Amino acid sequence: MTTRVNLLPWREMRRREHDRRVLSLSVGTWILMGLVVFYAQWHMSGLIDHQKKRNNYLKTEISKLDKQIKEINRIKKRKAALLARMEVIQRLQRDRTQVVHIFDDLVRKLPKGVYLTSLKKVNRVITLNGFAQSNARISALMQNLDSSDWFTNPDLDVITIKGRGGSSKFTLKVRQQVKKKKKPKKKGAPKPRTAARTGGTG
Repeated sequence: MTTRVNLLPWREMRRREHDRRVLSLSVGTWILMGLVVFYAQWHMSGLIDHQKKRNNYLKTEISKLDKQIKEINRIKKRKAALLARMEVIQRLQRDRTQVVHIFDDLVRKLPKGVYLTSLKKVNRVITLNGFAQSNARISALMQNLDSSDWFTNPDLDVITIKGRGGSSKFTLKVRQQVKKKKKPKKKGAPKPRTAARTGGTG
């Protein structure tokens, strides 16, 4: 029977075993750290790609909105132009009917002995040039125009007397007045009818 004796010291064996454990632990730690770094990079790259996609989507939507805003602004401009044209047409229609009333009322308000030679209208100011047999007739014309529904604020600008018994040349400015439409009167509520009572015999 032979007996084997291990000549290596037990402390050396223990040290080697400890070194192997430390090396294994270090390798495992480095591998784990590598995996963590790889996962972090992969996750961050995914987030960056997702954000890029969102940015591209937002850019696309913003470009669509810009086109829609331009279209809305173009429609607004066309609407404003159409409204301005409609306003001009309505004003021309109103002026056309008012011109007839103005000439008709001017003829009615013109006293005898007063003759007009020219008429000029700038905006709502009408300039009348003419002759009158006397200053009193010019004063009568101004009073008639002041009492009219179509004229207001008559102002005598120039008057020239030719001589005794002669006619006077005048220039008169008057402002056109917009005649307001009269509101229709509200009809009163009909009075309730009272039924006639008939007496009965009991």
